[in-house]
Order: sequence, then C-alpha cells, then structure tokens
Amino acid sequence: MGGTELDQIIAAHAGRKGALLPILHDVQHAYGCIDAAAELAIAKALNLSRAEVHGVVSFYHDFTPAPDPRPKVELCRAEACKARGVEALVPAAEAAAGERVNLREVYCLGLCAMGPNARIGEKLYSALDEARLVELVKSA
Repeated sequence: MGGTELDQIIAAHAGRKGALLPILHDVQHAYGCIDAAAELAIAKALNLSRAEVHGVVSFYHDFTPAPDPRPKVELCRAEACKARGVEALVPAAEAAAGERVNLREVYCLGLCAMGPNARIGEKLYSALDEARLVELVKSA
C-alpha cells in the first residue's frame, strides 16, 4: 500500500478519540483491503500493537486482508428481513452469484419494514422477491 495516501488517511484522524475504526474504514475504502503493512503503520501511528489492530480488522467482516475484484452484493439477513422471507431467496441468489459475484450477508441496511433488502455499491434495493434478487446479482 502506498505510504503517502495511507499517511494522509492516518493524519486526517490525528488526535481524534477512537480513531482506529474510522481509519480502518477509510483504508478499506481507499485500497479495497487492509493488509499487514497497513495494520503495522496504523498500529505505530496510534501507539497500538499490530495484534490489537489485527484483532479489530479480523473481527469485522467489512475489513479484508486482500482486495476482492468481484462485484459485491450485500444481502440483509437480519431478523426483520428473515421475517419477510429473505432465507427462501438465498439459494437462488447464491446460485446466480456463483464465483463471479461476492454475495455477502450483512445485518440491517435500515429498511426493515421494506425487506428483504440488498445493497450494491451505495444503492439500496428493497421488497425483493427471488426473481428481482437474481436479476440484481446477475447484473452486478
């Protein structure tokens, strides 16, 4: 990872209380991952051990150690979407995704009354049925 951009991300959060998560989110967004070198640089800047930073990185599924070039479709599997039938849609979505699409489960996209829900990039899709979800996955 390029030191300059990483240094700028870290510097943008300098002195901020609880800076680790915002830094990690910014690094993940900028590079598509948080590798060992970034963990070490962040740890050094925040006076933490690399193990402490890695523990946070490995705990949250949003952070990945290597970039994934595949398109990502996030499917809400929280209780409200489960109550609205998302689990019945999963097999068809997984089949449509195959190895080409990174189909990820997330918990709550904030549209609980309109589920099942999915997100592709910054766009949210609600009230999904099997056909619409498969169409979204295939078009991702």
